[in-house]
Amino acid sequence: MSNSVSKWFAAFLALLLLYLVPAGEMARRQDDLSRLIVYQSVTKFVDSVRTKGYITPTMYNDFLQELAATGNIYNVEMEHQHKKYHPEYADPSDPGSFLNRYSVVYDAYYQDDLMGYLFPDSNLDKSDDSRRYRLTAGDHFQVSVSSLNRTPGLVIFDALTGSDSSGTAAIAFPYGGLVLNEDY
Repeated sequence: MSNSVSKWFAAFLALLLLYLVPAGEMARRQDDLSRLIVYQSVTKFVDSVRTKGYITPTMYNDFLQELAATGNIYNVEMEHQHKKYHPEYADPSDPGSFLNRYSVVYDAYYQDDLMGYLFPDSNLDKSDDSRRYRLTAGDHFQVSVSSLNRTPGLVIFDALTGSDSSGTAAIAFPYGGLVLNEDY
């Protein structure tokens, strides 16, 4: 009896080592490649926006196509913080009470605001200048990308370890910085 149990255990171990472990390693490598592509695409897009000072629908669509090449589904969130200077007064109703200082205030614009500007309900051409979202030097621009689906590497990892990581994003990458130039 113990001889047949050890044979079954050896067969199961051989199956595990010959098929599941290499498949898991290939899936993990695919996830690593997807992370590299996301990293490269996000940094290229954000740095392009920061150097040019604007976003066009073509730039955004090219960015989404690069992300889609990984085979995963992503949630893309953009945030633009526009820098404003407000003068400070001792009495706001008296212009003569200026305190010789300014406070910095940021107006934030999020994904829906930017999408409404880049892709309006009108039939304007994608290359139309009015669909160009302009930023000014000193503004802050950030993009956060996170995967919505479970990648094959995550599925195999969960199957082999018995864990459940369905609530976490397998690929997440935030990147941003100050707008450096206004090239429009």
